Amino acid sequence: MTIDLLALLQISDGLFPAGGFAHSLGLETYTQAGVVKDGAGVDAFVRAHLDGSAGPGDAVAVVAAVRAGAAAQLAPCLELDARVDAMRFVPEFTAASRQMGRQTLRVAAAWQRDALVEAFNARVESGATPGHYPVVFGIVAGRCGIDPQAAAAAYLFATASMLVNAALRLLAIGQVEGQRVLAALRPRIAALAADAARASIGDMWSFTPGLELAGLRHAGLDMRLFRS
Repeated sequence: MTIDLLALLQISDGLFPAGGFAHSLGLETYTQAGVVKDGAGVDAFVRAHLDGSAGPGDAVAVVAAVRAGAAAQLAPCLELDARVDAMRFVPEFTAASRQMGRQTLRVAAAWQRDALVEAFNARVESGATPGHYPVVFGIVAGRCGIDPQAAAAAYLFATASMLVNAALRLLAIGQVEGQRVLAALRPRIAALAADAARASIGDMWSFTPGLELAGLRHAGLDMRLFRS
């Protein structure tokens, strides 16, 4: 149990080299427009992302990937990856997910020899599958013996933490305020993870038109700190 927990902490840690520090997922657009300008705005932005996308979409994918990973089944992982890819249409968000997935795969492959991780990585490297981050996160978690609901909760918290850390670089809010926002999100993250654990792949959905428009507009900003 302790080993599983340590593995989960490692892959969800903000210092894990997945590349999340380079992305704001549209938050930079909102801050430049003055829509998000304080801790309350950051809280609302993160909740919108969790409730409308990361929770009902990515977290469900994480759970499915954990189960397929634990069973060492490659085909369901590839099918899931294709479904996640079809649900993304904002170029910057798609690129962010694929880049973070590839980075996570490279690190996981360096830990130890694992047939499923190596097989999935080979498909990604050949271009046969995109290698989206929630799928890779789930596969690696599954191979580490991590509980699906716990993996979903860790993924959602890591996503929230990534967005809050982006806000700290974009706005004049301090570390204490950022941690207050994250602490307030815990009950919602727990509920979304529980929902994801009960869902099937067919239940995946995402509806965040405002955030997606912000993602599309981000590419045209005159000054950018983040890649998305």
